[in-house]
Amino acid sequence: MKKLFGQTAIYGLSTVITRILPLFVAPIITRTFSPIESAPFVDFYSIAGIITVLLTHGMETSFFRFAQEKIDRKTLVSTCALSIITVGLLYLGLGYIFRQDLANWFQTPDQTNYLVLFLFILSIDAFSTIPSAILRLEGKPMLYTISKVAGSVVYFLLIYFFLIILPKYPDGILGIHYNKTFGVGYVFVANLVQSIITLLIVGKEFVNFDPRKFDFSLWKRIVNYSWPVMIAGLAGIVNQTIDRQFLKNLIPNPENAKHQIGVYGAVYKIATFITVFRQAYQLGIEPYFFSSFKQEGSKKTYPLLMDIFVILSCCIYLFCIVNVKWITDLYIRNPLYYEGIEIIPMLMLGAVFLGIYLNLSIWYKLSDKTIVGLYISLIGAAITIAINYFFIPEYGYFASAFAALITFFTMMVISYLWGKVQYPIPYNIGKIILYLSSSIIFSLISFYQFRENYFVGNLFFITFIGIVIFRERILIKKIIKRR
Repeated sequence: MKKLFGQTAIYGLSTVITRILPLFVAPIITRTFSPIESAPFVDFYSIAGIITVLLTHGMETSFFRFAQEKIDRKTLVSTCALSIITVGLLYLGLGYIFRQDLANWFQTPDQTNYLVLFLFILSIDAFSTIPSAILRLEGKPMLYTISKVAGSVVYFLLIYFFLIILPKYPDGILGIHYNKTFGVGYVFVANLVQSIITLLIVGKEFVNFDPRKFDFSLWKRIVNYSWPVMIAGLAGIVNQTIDRQFLKNLIPNPENAKHQIGVYGAVYKIATFITVFRQAYQLGIEPYFFSSFKQEGSKKTYPLLMDIFVILSCCIYLFCIVNVKWITDLYIRNPLYYEGIEIIPMLMLGAVFLGIYLNLSIWYKLSDKTIVGLYISLIGAAITIAINYFFIPEYGYFASAFAALITFFTMMVISYLWGKVQYPIPYNIGKIILYLSSSIIFSLISFYQFRENYFVGNLFFITFIGIVIFRERILIKKIIKRR
């Protein structure tokens, strides 16, 4: 357990840094570009998750699952990696050939250069999947962290150079001139360089990759396991990002649609504070779940991990809501985006529910019932699509935020009830409900009654922390004694 939390802390560091740096990038983007000008960036990346799921087609989760069997490591690595590389090259080739048609579909016919950069970014990111998974499986969080942090630092520095420094020099720097018409395209360029650096760092893990070791019979077994994971992943991404496409196509005025996409994309990133913690947790915990699920007493550990996850998620959520005014002022820095602040509580609470759902979902991965994840995600996708389709024309991005909240809450409840029957884990439901309900009540009172009164808001936060310390005093004492 000590090693688990140590690795999770290192993964957390990488996740925090790779997410914190974009937090510094976002104000640069929102300050430089209006919501309409930044809309293509938000629009393209709204489907990035869908494409990434298709490119990796569940191979990462499958790699962890089949690594627990007595399969030659080189064969497993080669089979999974070649599958991703083949799909990635097909995507890259076909995307380039039909780039103009795709640009027309995105309603950006004069911005095929953005699209080409986008194609390369996602392909290279996909190629990094298995090498990164090997680092996680073999317990090498430091190298994994270096790969992510180095790319993120370069990304930030390039954004700062392109958007802050370069425009100040009309004659250019080292032959590089700022091109205002290229606009948000500079963000794509920086992202491409980031992806290349990450691949170069983790690429040495391809030492076990040999195309001749590809095992078709193993690949069929892996695909049989992974396809529900892939479809569930697609449905999950639909739940998180498809709303931008609905905004683009269902709002009658194209300029208003671009404005709403830009605003929604900017404030949605405030939920990054929840996402950072969730991803760090998953990076460290998921390999542990797969390696320990056959051990005696493992089911007793899962409730404790869930308690910790819920407590920390609620703390992050409540802190962000009671301090939402200065956080958005610091983060967005452009009054054109401030109208979107009203939907932040829904987006952040939805992110908390999504995190709990993803933790609950481990039961069907461990029991090889990944088809359940498909069913739950499809239910969520149906809710997302229905609410967005019927209510966006009247309520705009408010409908999208509400859809995210209802969708993730429903998926969380369904996963818990289904898992309770199929793979019972004694979660402390009463405690979880207490922490969720108290943090929600405190946050809503603060947001709607004391939004700019930081004393009252943070008093709510301190009160919540006090409740947690009192309820968890025995656990805290055990942790202190162990140290």
